[in-house]
Amino acid sequence: MAGIVVISGNPRAGSRTSTLAITVGQAIAGQLGSPEPHVIEVGSLGAGLLTPGDEATAAALAVITEANLLVVATPTYKGSYTGVLKVLLDRLPAQALAGKLSVPVVTAGVAPQAAAAEAILRQLLVELGAIVVRPGLPVLEADLAESAVIAQKYAAALDW
Repeated sequence: MAGIVVISGNPRAGSRTSTLAITVGQAIAGQLGSPEPHVIEVGSLGAGLLTPGDEATAAALAVITEANLLVVATPTYKGSYTGVLKVLLDRLPAQALAGKLSVPVVTAGVAPQAAAAEAILRQLLVELGAIVVRPGLPVLEADLAESAVIAQKYAAALDW
């Protein structure tokens, strides 16, 4: 099993959303006594996301389906998750996430937008069969400088 897998749906690898997602994954791993999470930067897959047989995309999908727990993060684009995240998750077969715990992490400029995008991402994860942790983690862009503190508080508050 791949243990904890962090999926950053930002089109740009190394983004503030990615940093938050990785920090959340590490905090959860610390709470559970798990190894460091495996990180998938969806933006790094590039055009391979749309190319049948792309090895990097196939490897990412294999890691996702082998995970015990997923941290799925996205910035809010047009009131929802990013297109690159949707394209990656669309490559999974129906119920590919059945029984997997999933933590939705969303960043946005304003609280209502973050909460709405978190609900939409939650719906997508449920559609794929995931058991989605409540609450998810909507974070305002203005608070991203405090990612480490936010991640630690969030992971400590989860009832495992």
